[in-house]
Amino acid sequence: MIRDLETVVGNGLCSGCGLCESVAGRERVHMAMTAIGQLRPAVTGPLPEPARAEALAVCPGVEVRGPEAEPGVAVHPVWGPVASLARGWSTDPEVRHHSSSGGVLSALALYMLERDGLDAVLHVRAALPDRPLETDAHVSRSRADVLAGAQSRYGPAAPLVHVHRLLEDGARFAVVAKPCDVSAVRALQRRDARARAQIGPLLTSYCGGVPSLRMAEKIVRSHGVEPDAVAEFRFRGDGWPGPMRTTARDGRTFDVTYDTAWYDPTVPWTYDMQFRCKICPDAIGEVADLSCPDGWVLRDGEPIHLEAEGRNIVIARTGAGSALVERARAAGYLETAACTMAELEATERDHLPRKLSAHARATGVRLAGRPSLRIRGYRSATAVRRAGARRTVLAAWGGFQRARRGANREPQP
Repeated sequence: MIRDLETVVGNGLCSGCGLCESVAGRERVHMAMTAIGQLRPAVTGPLPEPARAEALAVCPGVEVRGPEAEPGVAVHPVWGPVASLARGWSTDPEVRHHSSSGGVLSALALYMLERDGLDAVLHVRAALPDRPLETDAHVSRSRADVLAGAQSRYGPAAPLVHVHRLLEDGARFAVVAKPCDVSAVRALQRRDARARAQIGPLLTSYCGGVPSLRMAEKIVRSHGVEPDAVAEFRFRGDGWPGPMRTTARDGRTFDVTYDTAWYDPTVPWTYDMQFRCKICPDAIGEVADLSCPDGWVLRDGEPIHLEAEGRNIVIARTGAGSALVERARAAGYLETAACTMAELEATERDHLPRKLSAHARATGVRLAGRPSLRIRGYRSATAVRRAGARRTVLAAWGGFQRARRGANREPQP
């Protein structure tokens, strides 16, 4: 039984979403960078019982719930609800080029602000100008705001710290965030009538897991640039997939290709994914309204990452998500093309092993006597059948071993 935020953090279950700060108030809980380079809630004193209970009730490090069946929406046994499926991209050349892929999430954010009656879009962006390696939560209300956050951020971010401020202001807003952040918002909506009434579409991409700030620091240092001498750091964008670019304050620029950055084993950095991501059952955004991963070009059935005009795969998880895509397309913000389930599976095949093993890993942690994530409604029996007994046992054993040797343990902020 998890009874406090310190237990969530100490056992590697925190995803870093920031909703606990929003619930309890920054004067009691604030997100802070830890010694391992992750954002975690720092509790400054005893929490009143209602605030503590509410923070834990919506925490995606305590429990995540899968999607509820929606009439007319088919649920794939692995990939979850699919109300509609297409490839898509922004019709605005600037948005499409500047974004990390086809610019669908940015185009939808612009449409919702400019034509669909929302007051704001909650998302993240680089913490410019002072902390370009870090990522801040941001509330967009204009085109300039949206474009400032249009590119991917691979690292700690707490997008939900502003949720209750927006609710108290009476704003109607959408959320563009990681799948675990979306799970937290869904949990809040189950408990809070304001969240149901005021929070509009929930949009996400596929998530490869959250690395630490230390990864970005190692990347820039590999170019001979110290973190405090960086003017701008971009993981992707300005092309598809676009270069990983480090710009030093003295004007020097260093580019790394996508394949080198993420697939070359000789680079001097590693994707040091936080423990919570290793037991995540939903890196593909099943409980969002829309999930928009890269729509990689396929060659002989394999995804390739050569520079091209950006495209997303647009997976509507709900009827509301499908309707949003159609409205944005009719208004001229999006263009779409056909996509098959076979193409989706080929494009995102890296997610299959994680999807099938998450339940077993989380169970292994629990069998080791450590607090673990409660996973509900994510078709665990189907995952076991698809993975097979051997892979399931190995995944559970891996979770058990990690927990027993303390690989899940984290310092408090």
